[in-house]
Amino acid sequence: MKYSRPKSAGVGASALAIVAATVLATAGPASSTIARGPGCLDSGTPLSVEENRLGFTLPDDDNPAVPQSRTFARQMIEGGGFQDFGPALIRDLCRTKSLKAAAALVLRKGEDLWRDAVRRAQQQKPVRGDLPSSDDRPLYWTRLESTAALRQWAPKFRSSAADRTELITTFDRASRGMFDIDFPGKKGVKRVIASGFDPYTLDGGTTGPAPESVGNNIRHGNPSGATALALDGTTYRTKSGKIAHIEAYTLPVNYPEFQRGYLEDTVGPFMRPGPKRVDASITVSQAGGAVFNLEQWNARYHGVSLGNDNFRPCAAVNGVPQIAVNNNECNASVVERWGGPRNFSLTEPPQWTAATLPIAEMIRANTGASVPRPPGDTWPDPSVAFGVVWHTNYTQFPDCASTTRVTRNNPPPVEYPPATAPIPPDPGSCSYSGGGGNYLSNESAYRNTLLRDRMGLDIPAGHIHTPDMQHFETDFKPSDATFDAWRLAIVAQTRNLIHAVADTVS
Repeated sequence: MKYSRPKSAGVGASALAIVAATVLATAGPASSTIARGPGCLDSGTPLSVEENRLGFTLPDDDNPAVPQSRTFARQMIEGGGFQDFGPALIRDLCRTKSLKAAAALVLRKGEDLWRDAVRRAQQQKPVRGDLPSSDDRPLYWTRLESTAALRQWAPKFRSSAADRTELITTFDRASRGMFDIDFPGKKGVKRVIASGFDPYTLDGGTTGPAPESVGNNIRHGNPSGATALALDGTTYRTKSGKIAHIEAYTLPVNYPEFQRGYLEDTVGPFMRPGPKRVDASITVSQAGGAVFNLEQWNARYHGVSLGNDNFRPCAAVNGVPQIAVNNNECNASVVERWGGPRNFSLTEPPQWTAATLPIAEMIRANTGASVPRPPGDTWPDPSVAFGVVWHTNYTQFPDCASTTRVTRNNPPPVEYPPATAPIPPDPGSCSYSGGGGNYLSNESAYRNTLLRDRMGLDIPAGHIHTPDMQHFETDFKPSDATFDAWRLAIVAQTRNLIHAVADTVS
């Protein structure tokens, strides 16, 4: 797949300068000398679209005419107790003398960041910072601060643009838990893998008159990412008395990383034959409302909405959706190492995949009964936190050469089993959106279930869409009690749903 990366505006270099200044203030004389000299950071190197948000500041909540005293990113990083991570990374980069040493460093540092975030979420050690342990956002913003440092690092040895990209990718994947997955090979242990996502839709929202401030969407977190941190490496005793071991990782909200095989490279090795092969593979993301949607059909079509990098491969033209027969980039493709075709085809990989989650058992488990309802919860049954619905709707192009779209099973009935069986996509149809849409949530579901099919596995695999977590009681405070309550409730019920899947694994 060919695509053009969005160009950085160059804004936000000052945010990284704060980190560099911290290095000078905290490092010893030798490292201070290195940081001041050539071969450390080049503030003139443009940052990525995501990294540029490191310099964004909200209006003050009490007086929106003035900006807050710290950038939002600093409040997240310090609020999570990660303020020393970026300076330490820069200090170590400045001392690195070879590409091999740099590769080892970024791998180790990325894994350290993920493990520290997991330990914080699971309160395995005293929680640092003033944000709740369950908050997923400190990991996201600390990762961006670190990749910004890697992007602006000017090593003293010869390296190429490709080398730098590889270093950034290694750090990014390591800090997502993608290299940290370690299932036991013992018989009788049930292995479950689950994904989460970064925060997204960070631009826009309510604004204030403070000069150079931004909208409050930058406060967004993602309950699926928080769930991944809460579950990674945990065990659960199933109803049959067996032990389920759960491993988790997080995914970026960007198309290019998916096209490069982030999900397949993480999950695929554990779908191959062997003692550590997974017994269930679940993808999780955030949707809207006060309901968990268990998605049935996943679409290959993608790219209508912007990723966090402000890139989308398949924007509508004059309000009319493009069709994949005219634009290859409208369809997700698989890298060759995971069986991707050398030439584009509308049928390989297929236009649709289906979930094999134990829908009846997940709904019957009544997973919201033990979860406190957060303020403003609108699910009509007060005995549970959130509802759980088998989400069977989808939209197809019945004729792949036409822009005509047909939506079926919409809205899906709340009761289970439904009075009328849902209608599956037509053979020969082209997908437009699955039950989870045609954004990266749906793409994670599609790629995960496609892997299951290609590996010939008969295991539970599918997607859980959580309720919307972005409920604040203030306009501009980085966090508040209502926001925290929604995250805790969604994470708790998502955990219950994943445990309900583990209960069905034989």
